[in-house]
Amino acid sequence: MDGTYVDETARPAGPGRRAVLGSAAAAGLAVGLAGCSVPRTGRGRGAGPAAPLGAAPRRPLLLQILAHPDDDLYFMNPDTQHTLDSGVPLVSVYVTGGEANGDNRVVSDTGPHVYDKAAYSSARHQGLRQAYATLLGMDRYTPWEKSVAELRGGHRAEVNRLQHRGRSVELVFLNTAMHTPLGGRMGLPSLWEDRHLQLPVVIAEGSPLTRAKAYTYDSMVDVLEGLLADYEPTLVQTLDPDPDIQHSSPVNRSHDSEQPGYSDHADHTAAASFAWAALIRHAERGNAFLATAYRAYYNRHWPKNLPPRVLAEKAAHLVPYGGSKDWQCGNPGGCGDYNVGGNRPLTNWKGWVRSTHYRHPGARLLASGDGAQAYGVLGLRAVRWSRNADDGWGEPEDLGGSPLAPVLGGATLADGRQLLFALRFSSLQGRAGANTREIVALEQGAPGGKFGAWKGLGNPERGDDRGRRIGPPTAVAAPDGRVHLFVRNAERGISSRVREAGGSWGPWRDLGGESVQEGLSAVVDGRGRVHVFAAGADTVHHWTQSAPGRPLAPVPSRLPLAVDAVAPVALGDGVQLLYRSSADPKKARQDPGSPASARLTSVHADGSAAKPVSLDGYGPVGAAGGYVLGTDEQGQVQLAGAGRVLKRPWGTVPVGPPTLYVREGHPLALGLGVGAAPWSWRP
Repeated sequence: MDGTYVDETARPAGPGRRAVLGSAAAAGLAVGLAGCSVPRTGRGRGAGPAAPLGAAPRRPLLLQILAHPDDDLYFMNPDTQHTLDSGVPLVSVYVTGGEANGDNRVVSDTGPHVYDKAAYSSARHQGLRQAYATLLGMDRYTPWEKSVAELRGGHRAEVNRLQHRGRSVELVFLNTAMHTPLGGRMGLPSLWEDRHLQLPVVIAEGSPLTRAKAYTYDSMVDVLEGLLADYEPTLVQTLDPDPDIQHSSPVNRSHDSEQPGYSDHADHTAAASFAWAALIRHAERGNAFLATAYRAYYNRHWPKNLPPRVLAEKAAHLVPYGGSKDWQCGNPGGCGDYNVGGNRPLTNWKGWVRSTHYRHPGARLLASGDGAQAYGVLGLRAVRWSRNADDGWGEPEDLGGSPLAPVLGGATLADGRQLLFALRFSSLQGRAGANTREIVALEQGAPGGKFGAWKGLGNPERGDDRGRRIGPPTAVAAPDGRVHLFVRNAERGISSRVREAGGSWGPWRDLGGESVQEGLSAVVDGRGRVHVFAAGADTVHHWTQSAPGRPLAPVPSRLPLAVDAVAPVALGDGVQLLYRSSADPKKARQDPGSPASARLTSVHADGSAAKPVSLDGYGPVGAAGGYVLGTDEQGQVQLAGAGRVLKRPWGTVPVGPPTLYVREGHPLALGLGVGAAPWSWRP
């Protein structure tokens, strides 16, 4: 989506930091992964590519990289709110000025048009200050500290900072122009593609920033990597670097604000691509952090996954951002992004605010078959943690594979050995360079022992552009010794490869399907048949085998609509499914704005009702051993089982859905926290 204290002097963009953020003066360059040059400055925890993984910073910090002011409010909440509420400091970096054509108005306003880009950018900045002051529990007109930060390469940015009762928010405005100086092309997408372009900076009205240097492709990546190096975040949130293919007419595309051929705003994709290029450099230095990419305009095309109370709170935070031209905020450029004020985010037919979707959904930790180890992605590489007797976790063991998407797939072989699968950013280059993804696998040599080398399993799609659209892998081991691997493909169906019992891999096979969301689930029933489920636009799609060892094929589905991934549970020779549906599934098929239900749907694979489970909340759940694990409407982890619901006391804020492990009837919940370390909860 597209009365204040002012300090005119430059200052570090954060407490105790140097005025020059991650200066790369006189730095030599080394070519690293993804075609990104790695400054040998020693600023990170290593001096070049493939540095050993260091310890996570001691203090959790969330850093968001956005294209426009309000992208975080629309697409990352309620996650951002829950993290901020827990006391974790927040830094938000806004790459563009959000000035558009400079006309800050409600669409229904019939008055004269006023085109003032400096004022509109300033008004959006003020809207963010109003929104985050409210999120901190303060008056929306609370004055912020404003200053100018010196960034790498001689660049400068306005920084706003506010603290309240131990919580803090910093807003960093890079403020690149949304259009190029000549020809009016979109600025940030052009910068990603054009090695010669110099994209100017918009100076917002009333800003302490009075001069700024234009950006090139290289300097944008360098500045973002410098911010990562200085703030040392434990969690980084970005937009979607690889949005879905979405064909529509030029008229519909313009109306939906989507780029040609894809389901998102071109600025979102470019900002995410620059962010991930910077993250790859940051990871090459050995920095330990978590990363999460969020879908954006994708939300319009799928059933909405937030229940009414969660949605109401999320939408309420856009009210102070939108503001009103009648407000008296004291900002000379205006008091918000007026088209977003009031209830307009809820009445907007596109429904962007009604969902929060991850680009790479799934639990952030995988438990080994015996529960003694857990696997996840840290610093864009796979790691293994070992659990001790008191459910604590040791230091991560680096398993490599970088740069990986945030979620791993896994399967445990009959002999206890672990297989890991990941989606790798094998190349991420702008300026018409290679932009490729691949599925990779890692196999353990002996149960509980060391792993071999990563093996590339290719991509079910042909061509770099289609190959970017695949999803993270899901895998399941069958009783016949085969391992079935599944990914969502560019056509929004699913593709599969099968590992034979002897270790050889068959070819990629297209299993068909259409209108399938990310977030595949697989299970083996009591007869040894593999089942795969995926939430779709109208129902839950289902594939299975007619008999063990046979190829998988689609099964006609009469299942209720699902708004997130489903949790399958084997019941004898059948399967029970647990997931959240629309509050009115029949209405949702005609009205994509229909909210999700807070209640769980419990059905058999044939669509008949199964034993109900009471666990109101939002988001996907996990199920095993008679227990169901999820989050309530405040994001708190909760477990249903033995006829009651238990809630985890507030502590480490979980990142993504938690993992459920049950052994000998005893449940253990685990996951990764904002501090980039595992947490455990034994109810």
